[in-house]
Amino acid sequence: MELWYTLLSALPFAWAQPGQMYFMKNALLAVLIIGPLFGLLSTMVVHSRMSFFSDALGHSAFTGMAIGALCGFDRPTWAAVIFAIVFALLFNLVRRRTALASDTVIGVFSSIAVALGIFLSTMNGRSFTRFNSLLVGDILSVEPAMLGVLALILLAVVLLWLACFNQLMLSAVHPALADSRGVRVFWQETVFSVAIAVVVTLSMTWVGLLVINSLLVLPAAAARNLARNMRQYHLLSLLGPVAAGVAGLMTSYCLGPSAGASITLYLAAWFALTFLFRKL
Repeated sequence: MELWYTLLSALPFAWAQPGQMYFMKNALLAVLIIGPLFGLLSTMVVHSRMSFFSDALGHSAFTGMAIGALCGFDRPTWAAVIFAIVFALLFNLVRRRTALASDTVIGVFSSIAVALGIFLSTMNGRSFTRFNSLLVGDILSVEPAMLGVLALILLAVVLLWLACFNQLMLSAVHPALADSRGVRVFWQETVFSVAIAVVVTLSMTWVGLLVINSLLVLPAAAARNLARNMRQYHLLSLLGPVAAGVAGLMTSYCLGPSAGASITLYLAAWFALTFLFRKL
């Protein structure tokens, strides 16, 4: 982290100077890690038509936080990660074994997760207000130790993309064809769902439950408006959230609004801009 702080000291900002506002420096590094992470996952979320799946995962993560708090864990986030992974595995299993459409299965799991989370968090007259921070998020509260965890997850996702992208894409576009070519579609979908579960759960505390789904939809949706091939699609999907993340963080620092909401609005503006110029 000292190397990162030293590099930032070259920036012409008061918070970037040595010994000043470490929370801003940590938040900027978090944005530079989370941006590419969501950008990569967004490409597959849009192709797989699973945009509401991440929203349902956020609800399951909230339930996991409530379970962790109820059990007295010092860090209920890890209980939320475990619960979200179980949620993703059950979702894939049920979707595989039923004739129901994916959005129907997502709706069933999402409603159950929300109801269970509210039930546990308000049981015995407990106040729900202690979980309000999860709805909005606070990226300025990110800790250096969690930055290392996020960096490892980003590395794991990049390796997954390098090793399995073709199989993942074929499974998303045409599952029957992928199955006929020997691709284990169920396990490909399971690994992808678990990756989303971990990323959404760990990022929820900083980005906010109310807007985290937009980070998995808007980057790739905007990239599809301009990209002519898969390389451009991934490049634009990576650059969009990084630029929006930095701009949103600076807006939050200067004007005081939620960083997650600011990032989302910049991504929405990026999508609108790409939509206007999509035919060029």
